[in-house]
Amino acid sequence: QVQLVESGGGLVQAGGSLRLSCAASGRTFSSYAMGWFRQAPGKEREFLAVISWGGGSTYYADSVKGRFTISRDNAKNTVYLQMNSLKPEDTAVYYCAADRHVYQSGGRNVDDFGSWGQGTQVTVSS
Repeated sequence: QVQLVESGGGLVQAGGSLRLSCAASGRTFSSYAMGWFRQAPGKEREFLAVISWGGGSTYYADSVKGRFTISRDNAKNTVYLQMNSLKPEDTAVYYCAADRHVYQSGGRNVDDFGSWGQGTQVTVSS
């Protein structure tokens, strides 16, 4: 089991930027695709971005494409989410997650991921 801890959330004005980090421990981090999701109050958990185990492939939800960038540093066991041009509708709890299986390009659904962090709150004010 891999343990994940997110950080970097906070309060930012619309148009601003934040960088979220997700530090991993436990299983071999570099073998797993990693994803970012978010969940706003009263809404389902929403897929945002995924990066393959080697970092060579990424995929984004349309809602964040061109504004958010996922990256990973396997030497530091960390995955990042750079968020630019933030909007009030980006307000949510943000979660990182590790794929259930090794050596995958990465899924898009909650059920594709087997380990989750505790989440970090991002609030964007208008």
